Amino acid sequence: MPTLVLIRHGQSEWNLQNRFTGWWDVNLTDQGVEEAIEAGKLLAEKGYDFDQCYTSVQTRAIKTLDLALEAMGRLWLPVEKNWQLNERHYGGLTGLNKAETAEKHGDEQVHIWRRSFDTPPPPQEDGDKYDLKKDRRYAGIDIPNTESLKDTIERVLPYWQSTIVPDLKAGKRVVISAHGNSLRALVKHLSNIPDDEITGLEIPTGKPIVYELDQDMREQERFYLHER
Repeated sequence: MPTLVLIRHGQSEWNLQNRFTGWWDVNLTDQGVEEAIEAGKLLAEKGYDFDQCYTSVQTRAIKTLDLALEAMGRLWLPVEKNWQLNERHYGGLTGLNKAETAEKHGDEQVHIWRRSFDTPPPPQEDGDKYDLKKDRRYAGIDIPNTESLKDTIERVLPYWQSTIVPDLKAGKRVVISAHGNSLRALVKHLSNIPDDEITGLEIPTGKPIVYELDQDMREQERFYLHER
């Protein structure tokens, strides 16, 4: 039975500051580092091991994976990084404090931007200080200027199907370190969660989610490892 583990990165600097982060690259806080290390220790303690690792191209997810693997004594495992596992792009909200944005635009509008399934935030303007078009890691990629959760799902799932699923079907044990919304995309798909329910799903930082799947990649069981 294929085993898949999902880990949302540890607390980031902008999580702590309550800012919209999206594709902007921020580091882990000291708490985030500890969360990543504790995730690795828990996985080792519970007897989990991996053959293939996946993460985004964003520092907070990469570091979380590295710290967890180091705690497991598994830094040597193969890791593939891909932008399709990036966080949702928050467009023109990137860098803004969430509470201040609510004061400016109203709680209801910000709630729609954050929690609507298919309504994206306002687009990021060209030349915005958080514009990533000159970032070398995205060379040749058509960077979105905003994304809804639906948009995020539409870029995550092709990568899942083409690259990660074959590893699982080949019997490899897989861990993915990614972000709240890219992991929400996978959880929605694997657990068949309706559109109007997935937006309310909160994935905590640094807490491994374990999936036991059948050969058709259907969920047999899903649980947070710290609750077992």
